Amino acid sequence: MAEWLTLAEAIAAHVRDGDSVALEGFTHLIPFAAGHEIIRQCRGDLSLIRMTPDIIYDQLIGARCAKKLTFSWGGNPGAGSLHCFRDAVENEWPGPLAIEERSHSDLANAYVAGAANLPFAVLRGYAGSDFARVNERIRSITCPFTGEVLAATPAVRPDVTVIHAQKADWKGNVLLWGILGVQKEAVLAARRAIVTVEERVPALDAPPNACGAAQLGGDRGV
Repeated sequence: MAEWLTLAEAIAAHVRDGDSVALEGFTHLIPFAAGHEIIRQCRGDLSLIRMTPDIIYDQLIGARCAKKLTFSWGGNPGAGSLHCFRDAVENEWPGPLAIEERSHSDLANAYVAGAANLPFAVLRGYAGSDFARVNERIRSITCPFTGEVLAATPAVRPDVTVIHAQKADWKGNVLLWGILGVQKEAVLAARRAIVTVEERVPALDAPPNACGAAQLGGDRGV
């Protein structure tokens, strides 16, 4: 069953120095508060993972929390460059930052593979691409049934995934709606998960465009 904690307690219990950490979600579901709490608690040597690192990841890099970033697009739409990210890559300031660049289809499939406890994902997304020249972890595999050559990429298994949602009930069922990303897959791929919510309710009353509720178990806390 889910464990109810304050945000400070959840970060203290589940985000540790040296962890691989995925904060996933788009627009209204970006877990800003959790990212700021990670900074506040001075977590360090984190390997950050996100399909689209934006302001909160720029802040984590600038606060010296990150040693590596795995991503598929970096920037801040409408507000310009990520200055700390760029400084870390170009000038190693405030410290060096290792980067692992993938495509959107790669990271999405890598989360799915991690959620299924598989070692790698298979996709067609790199056909005709030069990505393999900048990421040696992108390999090829031949389909044993058709002979087609496909891209293979390592599964993503974060130590902890953090997402944000609108509601959760007392049992830990979580409801989120609006523009969705890979939150469900990222949570299921993780060893631990933190879900921040705006409201705790007796029952989930789903709006028309809501995604299905999923109960978190084990050491995944809300």
